[in-house]
Amino acid sequence: MDTTAVPVVAFLADAATADLPPARPKPTSTTGQQETTRTLWQSPDGLAEVGVWECDPGHFTATRDGYDEFCQVLTGSATIRTEGGEAVELRPGSTLAMPAGWRGTWQVHETLRKVYVLRTHKAGA
Repeated sequence: MDTTAVPVVAFLADAATADLPPARPKPTSTTGQQETTRTLWQSPDGLAEVGVWECDPGHFTATRDGYDEFCQVLTGSATIRTEGGEAVELRPGSTLAMPAGWRGTWQVHETLRKVYVLRTHKAGA
C-alpha cells in the first residue's frame, strides 16, 4: 500500500475577488497594460499549472507556443481575434480553449479576470 502523503488541495473561496499580487507591465501590450497572476497550483513535473490572471483594458498580442490553455472568464470583457481574423467576445461565464500554436490578439474592454489551466507539452512529444 502506498503511504505517500497527498498534499493539501489548492483552494480559493472566490477567485473573482481573491487578492492578487501587484500588477506589472504586460510584455506584449501595445497600449501599456498591466497584468497580474496568482499561481494556485503547479504539478511536480512543471507541465501543468492552475491560477488566476487579471489584466486591465488595452490591446496585446498572444501566442500559445508549446502549451494549451483552458480558461473561464470571471469578470470583465474582451474581444480576442485569431490570426485568421475570427473574433470571439468574452464576458463573465465565457469558457475558452486555446491549443498550442494559437496566435492572435486580445482587446480587453473592462478589466478581465480569468481562472486558467495550462498544459505544457514535453519537448519532442
